[in-house]
Amino acid sequence: MARLRYLTESDLEPADQELLARKLNLYRILAHSPDATRSLRTPALYIRHHSTLDPRLRELAIVQVGFVSKIAYEYAHHIEIGREFGVTDDDLRAIALESAGTPSGLPALDRAILSAARELAAQPALSEETFAILRAALSDAHVVDLVMAIGLYCGVVRILGALQIELEPEYAALLVKFPLPT
Repeated sequence: MARLRYLTESDLEPADQELLARKLNLYRILAHSPDATRSLRTPALYIRHHSTLDPRLRELAIVQVGFVSKIAYEYAHHIEIGREFGVTDDDLRAIALESAGTPSGLPALDRAILSAARELAAQPALSEETFAILRAALSDAHVVDLVMAIGLYCGVVRILGALQIELEPEYAALLVKFPLPT
């Protein structure tokens, strides 16, 4: 059960009701602090709509963050979003394999993206090996955008976990098909 009450548009001032344009539990909790919600949306909107980093790679990283953090909300939502950008069922199964240290057959860049997400979810640094692969395959701007995306979503999973924001029921089937680690 969420630690704060889920808000509805009627709970908000008229100028803040747009924050609930998407009826997601995350926004229904974050709306308790409208200005903070707007501040969080700014980097998220940049990452989603303005970064030129390959969106499939971005989503692989975000799904990996959700997987290793065991935050069902983040994981399931970004499985769905990732599919819009070319993340396949095989990619999703590879995330579980790579997380367990089992070879997945993914290309080196994809593996490095997943490794970067796991490393930054665990500590505030990247290994030299992971960084070297990213640096060789991505532009400087894309390295920065990737690290920003991973960092942002490492923060989002902490918000979700701290406030115990519940996954909407329509996403539950994704957790059956692609279970989180136990």
